[in-house]
Amino acid sequence: MKLRRYAWGLCASLAIASAAQAAASPACVESVLRRLGWRIETAALPAVRIDAGTPCARADLAQAQSADDLWLRLPATIEAGDREAALQAALQHPATLCAYLFVLGDATRRATAALAANEGYRFNALQLGWIGFGPRGAMAQGWRPFRSFGRGYAPAAGNTRALDAFYRGRVRSECGVGRQVAQLATQRELYGDAGFDAEFSAGELSIGTFLSLHGTDSILLGRGAGQLLADGNAVRAARLGRHGLVGLPGAIVHAYDRILLDDVHNQAENFVVAEVSADAAEALRRAGGLAHYDRVNLQVWQLARQLRQRGPRDFQQLLYHRDAAQRARLDLRDRAIVVRIDALLADPFYRGFRIYVHRQGVQPIAYHLVRLLDRNPRTPYTVELTLHNLHTTLYRRWIDHQLRACAAGR
Repeated sequence: MKLRRYAWGLCASLAIASAAQAAASPACVESVLRRLGWRIETAALPAVRIDAGTPCARADLAQAQSADDLWLRLPATIEAGDREAALQAALQHPATLCAYLFVLGDATRRATAALAANEGYRFNALQLGWIGFGPRGAMAQGWRPFRSFGRGYAPAAGNTRALDAFYRGRVRSECGVGRQVAQLATQRELYGDAGFDAEFSAGELSIGTFLSLHGTDSILLGRGAGQLLADGNAVRAARLGRHGLVGLPGAIVHAYDRILLDDVHNQAENFVVAEVSADAAEALRRAGGLAHYDRVNLQVWQLARQLRQRGPRDFQQLLYHRDAAQRARLDLRDRAIVVRIDALLADPFYRGFRIYVHRQGVQPIAYHLVRLLDRNPRTPYTVELTLHNLHTTLYRRWIDHQLRACAAGR
């Protein structure tokens, strides 16, 4: 049997079969493929054809199918063993990762929208510990401490109930925990409540300081993380396409020394990528990754430092909201500088690359960079992705879960 070969380069190393996938029944493999959007047909063909197309470049599954992506075509006379091999080849194909990324993107948007909508989930203020569960305490909201001073918690009575504290309860944390919660909430939305409770142990959903997670079973940074990818400048993710970016964790970090910070509470912003427009993804790909935009960020900062006619903390109104009255008060020199900043921030990346940051909700990168000009005007900021396993361990684990559910008749 001959299978059509595709040079997917970047994704090829990610499509590694687990033992569960290799042992899955052909019927369940086919069921999972169809759920992800593959069309499977039998025709008068001399050999198997995997016509995957380019689903990662599409806006969604509907557009991918309209473009005739995700086709597995089987000869009418194919033998059972060859059919099983063809189904496995499609399951391991990088296009299946792209189809999964549609599902992951939807889950990420549901999770970040739910967290942003909870007015009871606040940013740190005066509290006893790193994470604050209010006067009722952690156990009442479904979490048990495993580190002192609120530095580490794990679900105490069900994973879904624990996440509900951040969906609907009254909780406080800084943005690093906010990013962890968004990552875990994405898995909840991906699996559904019953699957989320059944699939993960309490230790795997640990939250707290990043350092505290390394000694746990955390699926983010601990023993449960498995194969982590390092792509700080988003070079590989940008090549994968817009959906290869959604869901990824990252941080906006001060570029200069900490001594230059005026507001240490805004020294960095941890985020999860919530949405990327086609134009923003293409701009990032052409730029070769985030390093290019760090240089643009520096230019914006240098120009903003030259503005003379401004009050305290008004960069956001002037440069992001483009307040007409405020701009009208500028002299000719400052107006010329603002025009130059506008031109830099007009790049689609700054408006179309939207991130979730606790407690700012989902906003474009431009919003955060200009906001940080107000908070810490003495340093530029850089944007970077952090270690993640969304396209490796967590992807394979979700596929395994779907296959097990099929085998169990669910």
